[in-house]
Order: sequence, then C-alpha cells, then structure tokens
Amino acid sequence: MKPLVFKKSRRGRRSEREPARHKLHVAKGDRVRVIRGDDRGREGKVLHVYPKQFRVVVEGVNVVKKHKRATTPQAESGIIEFPAPIAASNVMLLDPKSGQPTRVRRRRDKDGTIERVAVKSGQPIPRVR
Repeated sequence: MKPLVFKKSRRGRRSEREPARHKLHVAKGDRVRVIRGDDRGREGKVLHVYPKQFRVVVEGVNVVKKHKRATTPQAESGIIEFPAPIAASNVMLLDPKSGQPTRVRRRRDKDGTIERVAVKSGQPIPRVR
C-alpha cells in the first residue's frame, strides 16, 4: 500500500511574498494628479486609502455607475455614481509651492516625527487631519 503524502497548498504561499500593508506616498485629504489611465491629468482630493490593496479613491476620478435595487419598500432604487479605487502608483502628490506633481521623500525632524518633503521644491507637505 502506498503511503499518504500531504502536499502543501498554494493558498498560504501568497502572504509570504506580499506585505500585509503597502507603504503609500499619499494619505487621505492630499491633493493628487492622475498620471496614468483614462482620467490622466485630472486632479482631486484623496477620499479613501486602501493600504492592503495598494489603491486610493480620488474624488471625480474613475467614476462608475452602479445599478441599485431597493431592498426594502421604503428604500429607493436607481443608478448611483461613485468614484471607484485606482492604483496608488497612478497618482502623484501635488507640490504645495508650485502645484505641479512631485515625488515624495521622508525626512525625520529633530523631535523624531517623520514629515513628507516634495522633491521638486523641498517644501514639507503637511498631513491633512
């Protein structure tokens, strides 16, 4: 009789390669410009950040329509338009000084806090609360 051999499943291997959360260069409330895709050139505010999926939602960008059926008799059905997430690599942060897209560096202050700095102008980019 042949002995039983248990093979490793492929399901658990994916988590080894990908991090649980991606480090993003944008945060909620930042002004960004889309640099790639159908909405290239559009600017907007970041409404939501999904670090696990490496995606962001920008207002007025990638607007999709969803047909919604009323689940209760009081609820209203219809077509809803809302911005869908796009890849975070497709947006660039806007320079606070010139308003042009810029890359971001991180700099540690004397008190130990990390601030974001625009590469083009060297201006610190404040976090919107």
